[in-house]
Amino acid sequence: MIVLLGVLVVVIGFATKRNPLVVVAVAGIVTGLLGGLSPAKVLAAFGEGFAGSRAVTIFAITLPVIGLLERYGLQEQARTLIAKFGRLTTGRFLALYLGLRQIGAAVGLTNVFGPAQTVRPLAVPMAEGAAERRYGALPARSREKVRAFAASADNVGLFFGEDVFLAVGSILLITGFVNTTYGTHLEPLHLALWAIPTALCAFVVHGWRLLRLDRHLERELLAANAQSTTAGEATR
Repeated sequence: MIVLLGVLVVVIGFATKRNPLVVVAVAGIVTGLLGGLSPAKVLAAFGEGFAGSRAVTIFAITLPVIGLLERYGLQEQARTLIAKFGRLTTGRFLALYLGLRQIGAAVGLTNVFGPAQTVRPLAVPMAEGAAERRYGALPARSREKVRAFAASADNVGLFFGEDVFLAVGSILLITGFVNTTYGTHLEPLHLALWAIPTALCAFVVHGWRLLRLDRHLERELLAANAQSTTAGEATR
């Protein structure tokens, strides 16, 4: 039971708003030492864990690259590109992104898209550019709504698309647990096939919400423009 004091370290660290990385590292060290491991073995365990999950640190390469691209005009080029497609509204563009995200996740390309590498530097500027092309400058409220819907398109597409992929961790976890606990012979293909109707329903439902975004933006921005016009005439 004394080993569980490492959990107490995590609780205290998060309650006092300490650096999460430091809190987790200290909790791991405390747990290892209380569990009878030598300092050398604790350090070795940290090294093995880092080597086994080194893909988690890919952000250390991704973020500087995206930062450089944005500094040299990536978002401006994205806005210029979306301006060339006159019929592509904000809702239609995000619905298209939702479909691409789901298809990519369904074939195992979960890291091709994402909030850091795609949504912020590309999807958001293009969605905002489509709205600005139709209605002019966006107020802060409308801009935040567009950004929220862009993030939701990525999250929904990934969540309901990745279960169609046979080798995703959740599918393997479910099949392993069911087969071990109930003595069945459930194949990952069975779950993946049943995930297809769910993914299609998610695309239809959220795609419809994304298409409705155009109407909401139109009402909000027309009302905002009317108020600004009325206020300008009143000050004359």
